[in-house]
Amino acid sequence: MLCVNRRGKHLANFDWHAERSDLAGIAVLDRAPESEGIDLKAVRLYRLGRVRQEMRRYNVDAVILSDPINIRYATGTRNMQVFCQRNAPSRYLLLTANKCILFEFTGCTHLGKGYETIDEVRASKTASFVAAGPDIAAREKAWAVEMADLIAELVGEGATVGLERLNAGTAIALKDRGLTIVDAQQPVEMARAVKSPDEMKCINASLRAAENGVAKLRTAIRPGMTENELWSVLHQSVIAENADYCETRLLNAGQRSNPWFQESSSKVIGENELIALDTDVVGCHGYYSDFSRTFHSGPGKATDAQRTLYKVAHEQVAHNMSILRPGMSFRDYADRAWDIPEKYHENRYYLSAHGCGMTGEYPYLYHRGDFPDAGYDGEVVAGMTLCVESYIGEDRGTEGVKLEQQVLITDSGIELLSRFPFEDDLLK
Repeated sequence: MLCVNRRGKHLANFDWHAERSDLAGIAVLDRAPESEGIDLKAVRLYRLGRVRQEMRRYNVDAVILSDPINIRYATGTRNMQVFCQRNAPSRYLLLTANKCILFEFTGCTHLGKGYETIDEVRASKTASFVAAGPDIAAREKAWAVEMADLIAELVGEGATVGLERLNAGTAIALKDRGLTIVDAQQPVEMARAVKSPDEMKCINASLRAAENGVAKLRTAIRPGMTENELWSVLHQSVIAENADYCETRLLNAGQRSNPWFQESSSKVIGENELIALDTDVVGCHGYYSDFSRTFHSGPGKATDAQRTLYKVAHEQVAHNMSILRPGMSFRDYADRAWDIPEKYHENRYYLSAHGCGMTGEYPYLYHRGDFPDAGYDGEVVAGMTLCVESYIGEDRGTEGVKLEQQVLITDSGIELLSRFPFEDDLLK
């Protein structure tokens, strides 16, 4: 299939778009038993089993999860994801080896019913300052008394309990009830790191939807529109296909593409500028679609300097993908990773690669030069999905290029997941 955008430029290698021109089938409730050949019940039970497996491994008797992403991972339930991220604990999950109790937000208990992962749904009691005001300390203590009594009933006195997003007062109050408090992030992140085959179907469905959105965004590019107008094309498309939200607003044109991490703005896109994009889409079924591309606004051709930036970024991504294999250590990866030229080192992306599932996750793989201070060791294993990153732009340079690919670690190497093509004109 050959597509032509509004500027008359041919978009090569868009066969992936032809095979998924209609994605209406993915816009279904997550509780549906099956969608597009995906056994969603199996996905949910696999993930719940992974969390319990890692709880046993780290000797954790119970976890209280309030991060909505972790709740969705463990149970498949979702409710006001962004709201609940900043209003904790307003919705939370108590999980033990034999019991899973969802404490759902006021008026929302019906949302948690019908899931095979949930044994019981109760109304939550929000223990936050905005909910309790000056009575927050008393509210936290009452919350902790009730939760500690329930944990004792389920697993016995003096349990080891993992927490990840509760406010400090609540955690202190739980400790005062005789519980041993530990961080739940390690067991939960280790659980999330290895995907099942059915999870991979969810990830691929999310990626195809995000790629459709990026294709619409690319076609919409024209000098004179703002970065925000262009970014909204992707947002509208992925939300229409049952995505949750875009986690960032990373789209920049021209001089705002260097340095990276400037959010989209009302800046007007000029002629013949580079436009860098990182998708960061929490897509359908709750899975993260995370790839980056850089485009050229036209109507003229890219300059030699623009093509050089692009080709260098492409080289970094290609090299680092080529060395990934199951069984390699994080340190080995850092030692073998692409050596960033000095003139691009100051503005390098802060990671070489990172885990990707329902959001960005464990592990972080660092550049060789950053490993001594920031890195940690571990093992790349089959079933991990990783995003291989590159940002290339000189310190105080005029433009930069962001590229990124999402891959699956297989038993023998990698499988490329993100199919959106690179820009042939910028690779010449």
